[in-house]
Amino acid sequence: MDPATLIGLVIAFGSLYAMIALEGAHVSAILLPAPMILVLGATIAIGIASYTVRDSISAFKAVLPAVLGKPAKVGESIKDLVRYAEVARSKGLLALEEASTEARTEFERKALQNVADGTDPEELRVMLEDEIESRHDRGRTNAKFFAALGGFAPTVGIIGTVVSLTHVLENLSSPENLGPMIATAFVATLWGLLSANFIWLPISARIERMNELESKAMTVRMEGILAIQNGMQPLLLGERLTALAGDAAADGKARERESVPLSRLSDAA
Repeated sequence: MDPATLIGLVIAFGSLYAMIALEGAHVSAILLPAPMILVLGATIAIGIASYTVRDSISAFKAVLPAVLGKPAKVGESIKDLVRYAEVARSKGLLALEEASTEARTEFERKALQNVADGTDPEELRVMLEDEIESRHDRGRTNAKFFAALGGFAPTVGIIGTVVSLTHVLENLSSPENLGPMIATAFVATLWGLLSANFIWLPISARIERMNELESKAMTVRMEGILAIQNGMQPLLLGERLTALAGDAAADGKARERESVPLSRLSDAA
C-alpha cells in the first residue's frame, strides 16, 4: 500500500482541527447534519446526473484501489521480461506459453500467449495498444468524475448558505439569535470548499496519477514482449527497458519525464 493519500488527508484534517482548537471553537460547530447532507448528498447526486450510471459505479469502485493500492512495479516487470527473453532465446517462442502462467498481470499473460501462438507482430501491437488505451480512458473518466464533484461542491455549499440566510432573514425579529444562525448558515459554504479540496480533488488526482503509472507500466510490458517476439537479446532488452522506464524501474515510483519513444524497442531487435 502506498500511504501518500492517507497521510496527506490525515495531516489536512489534523491541521483543520488544530485551527479550530486554537481558535477556541468546537468541532461540533461545523459537524452540522443539515449542511453536510446537502453538500455531500447533492454534490454526489449532481455528479451522477452528469455522467452515466456505469461511469459513476466505475468511479466509486476505483477509489479504494487508487488510495490503498501500490504503484505498478515496473522494475519487477523488466526482470520478468528479461527472463522471458532468455527463455525465448534458448527454447524458442513456443516456450513462452508455459512461461506465461507465471505472468504477474493478465495483460502480460495474454501478450505472451499470443506471441507463443504466432500472432502477427503488427496485429499484436494494435491489440495491446487498444487495451492500454481502453484502460487509460476508463481511468481518466474515473478521475474526471471526482474532479467534477470538486467543481460542484463549492457551488452547492453557496446554495446551502443562501437557503440558510433566507431562514435568518425570516427571524430578524429575534436579534439575539441572529449571530448563531448566521454562523450556522456559512457552515454549508465551509463544507463545500472543504469537501472539494480535502476529498474530491485529491481523490481525482490520485486516480489520475495511478492511471498514468499503470499505463506506463503496461506500455513497457507491451514493448518488451514485442521486442522479445522480434528476437532482441536479453541483456540489451533489460538495459533499454530500464532506461525507458526511468525512475519507475529503480523504485517503483515513476515520475513524468521525457524519454526515447518506446516504439523504437522493436526496431533494435
